[in-house]
Amino acid sequence: MSTAELPARSRAPWWFNLAGQLLEPWLRLRRDPAEPATLLKAGLPVCYVVERDGFSDALILERACREAGLPSPMQPLQGTRRRRSMFALVRRDGWLFGRNRHRAPTETLSQLVRTLEADPERDIQIVPVSIYVGRAPNRESGWFSVLFSENWVMVGRFRRLLALLLNGRDTVVHFSTPVSLRSVMTEAGDIQQPERFARKIARVLRTHFRRIRAAVIGPDLSHRRTVVDSVLNAEPVRDAIAATAARENISPAKAWRKAHDMAMEVAADYSHPVVRSVSFLLSNFWNKLYDGIAMHHFDKVRAAAPGHEVVYVPCHRSHADYLLLSYQLHQAGVVVPHIAAGVNLNLPVIGPVLRRGGAFFLRRSFKGNALYSVVFNEYLAQLIDRGVPIEYFIEGGRSRTGRLLAPRAGMLVMTVRAFLRAPRRPVLFQPVYIGYEKLMEGKSYVGELSGKTKEKESLIGLLRGLKVLRQRYGHVALNFGEPIELNPLLDAASPDWRAASADPDAKPEWLNGVVDNLAEQIQVNINRAADVNPINLLALALLATPKHAMAESDLLAQLELMKALLEELPYSDRMTLTPMDPAGIIAYGEQMGWISRVRHPLGDVLTTDGEQAVLLSYFRNNVLHLQATAAWVACCFLNNRRMTRASVLRLGRIIYPFIRGELFLPWDTEGFGQQVQATIDFFVRRGLLEASGEGRVLERGPGQDDAAYQLRVIARSLIQAFERYYITIAALVKNGPHVLTPAELENACTLTAQRLALLDELSAPEFFDKALFRGFIQKLRESRIIWTDGNGKLDYDAALEVMVRDARVILAREVRHSILKITPGGDSDKEAGEKEAAPAVTEPPVAAPVPDDASAEDLHRRHVDAEHHAHEHETVRPVDTEAQRDQEPRA
Repeated sequence: MSTAELPARSRAPWWFNLAGQLLEPWLRLRRDPAEPATLLKAGLPVCYVVERDGFSDALILERACREAGLPSPMQPLQGTRRRRSMFALVRRDGWLFGRNRHRAPTETLSQLVRTLEADPERDIQIVPVSIYVGRAPNRESGWFSVLFSENWVMVGRFRRLLALLLNGRDTVVHFSTPVSLRSVMTEAGDIQQPERFARKIARVLRTHFRRIRAAVIGPDLSHRRTVVDSVLNAEPVRDAIAATAARENISPAKAWRKAHDMAMEVAADYSHPVVRSVSFLLSNFWNKLYDGIAMHHFDKVRAAAPGHEVVYVPCHRSHADYLLLSYQLHQAGVVVPHIAAGVNLNLPVIGPVLRRGGAFFLRRSFKGNALYSVVFNEYLAQLIDRGVPIEYFIEGGRSRTGRLLAPRAGMLVMTVRAFLRAPRRPVLFQPVYIGYEKLMEGKSYVGELSGKTKEKESLIGLLRGLKVLRQRYGHVALNFGEPIELNPLLDAASPDWRAASADPDAKPEWLNGVVDNLAEQIQVNINRAADVNPINLLALALLATPKHAMAESDLLAQLELMKALLEELPYSDRMTLTPMDPAGIIAYGEQMGWISRVRHPLGDVLTTDGEQAVLLSYFRNNVLHLQATAAWVACCFLNNRRMTRASVLRLGRIIYPFIRGELFLPWDTEGFGQQVQATIDFFVRRGLLEASGEGRVLERGPGQDDAAYQLRVIARSLIQAFERYYITIAALVKNGPHVLTPAELENACTLTAQRLALLDELSAPEFFDKALFRGFIQKLRESRIIWTDGNGKLDYDAALEVMVRDARVILAREVRHSILKITPGGDSDKEAGEKEAAPAVTEPPVAAPVPDDASAEDLHRRHVDAEHHAHEHETVRPVDTEAQRDQEPRA
């Protein structure tokens, strides 16, 4: 609508214009949308409706309409007796400090309805306008600006004046799509009582304003006591209180007080002023701590979130995780989620601030406390029912190794059951990958993995830890992964899942399967959104060398190769990769203090010392999954010059379920095979492998060749996983069936790995992480390769012997013998399970002619036969001699 088409403006009272001129220097308006005139229908009278009555709102609206070329709200409404073209849903009584209010009478809407009834040709368009003063004060804002920003409370005129003076330059005027009053009346049919119809329209408008306000500043949680009252009045909690009173032989009042104390311990006390105050503090804090915080794919989150209950499920690597995510969401104009935090963080001073920032606290275990379990479940259900966004870490704690931990499904189960109880708003799980270049907790993680006791959180410990703030920690990336909707998972598990909502205590048999699938998919999608920073790439390269050192020319070539691999075969469309070139990556690593340069006449050497190397393993593990396929292919050529493509694929399919379970890889077995094929083709294009026999036979160069060296560096990033697998199998086979329990096997593996790390100077504390051994043992049990007998002891299938045999393809003989020598159990150091096993594939001693029409399997059999012949007659050098030569220092 052009300005010429607008009706003539009437002149506002002189005192109104004077007030507008006085306020104008303090106001800076942002319209949403920027051109609201495009929303209006030409030729129809316009009546604006605002949420709350206020002189300042009228001034702001009049100015916004003037700047946008809209009809003035101060002119008479055409065709009616109204002197103004605006009204408010809620009026306020009192003057300076008055805060008594009542809802505006519906006379205005009733008058409009009667006007249209009297003239069937007339129509009026109602335009809802939301006005927010100081929603998000910027970094330069002062403390008072933060405290007087917009919230759910209808404040008095004096407080509103202060808000305008302090935050008026950050005022948002949101114009909603106009509503034709005539159309609403037509849909309603015959209107017998205009007043009743007007009340109905007023309710619809109030609901509309609440939704807009919730989207802008978050849902109205009122006071913590309000939520706690709702929890205590819920039927499941009342039943649990009665059961507790009867079981513990106490009065119902005392049982109620116990439940009340538990609810108060759990519940957040969300405060918009506190959130804005903390945001103000963190702006300066992050600038001093980090060189930058980047968010990727957030636009996709913003597009998918409306209409959903959003549950943020990030990886957990630092105490800074929840602060970073909440801060970035707030800065992006999105509601800050309520965060599930361990009760150990409910410290003096810190706890109340976290609670007012949206943290709700939970105990580490609910076992043996039925009342607490019911109270916490009901509180979570109340949050979901109210549409409050939530955040929690399904790993249960911070990762000490840099890998994703096996998920703990407790919070997921409670979330799903809360949704089943009241499936009004679909639930959307939003995975988030958080990538660092340096961690504040790095040294403490290494100490804990090395056996030191984890320090309990305390205020004194926090104050002592403030010294880490003197350092710089580089850049941080928050990558938002592919969201996961709950409804499709429920539909796939049980088409009639909605029937489960009839009984809040029901636990359908399909529930555990849905939760397990959901947990795995969350971890997979977190890994798919990985950010590859310069430190990740340096760690992958340098930690793959025996002394954690590389000639600068070799490091440049290795970094270029790894970047090319990720660019040509991207892990997913959500993965991000540093734009730095190899030379820039090295310079950045030196600047961050991760690597150092040793000058030498024959060429500089880049190295990292022992302690730094251990810390770097964390950042290698962050992105290890991205190189898993390439590392597998390269591992096949550590001890073998030549293999068939079919053998690489066959062995890969055997080992893949275990790699997938450890690294949360996204493909099924067939998809992994396709990735292996694509990776082999990449290596062939790059000259790291040579293909012959129509691509069926693959061969690498000799040990000192540049291509073989690059393959070896890639392979060593995954070789420790295979060594851990072999330790587990060797310990089980060496002790024999029906000897070890799963816990005893896990302990034996951990001790073996610790000793091997001491002997071989491995710089990866996660090598002897119990959780990784536990996960592999569990995968063996799920695959029915091992199982427990009636006495809880482990027995195993013949497939375990096959895995021992296949390990000879990957692991050098010296490594296998070292593992078997120090593995506890048994009376002999003879290599378990290998006495009857022939090597799977090696380089044939004689290059026998191969028919043109030979299949890949025929070719593989020829190689195996040649290998048998070589070992029986000892006419060729053992394969491990080649491996030993490959490990010699590179000039």
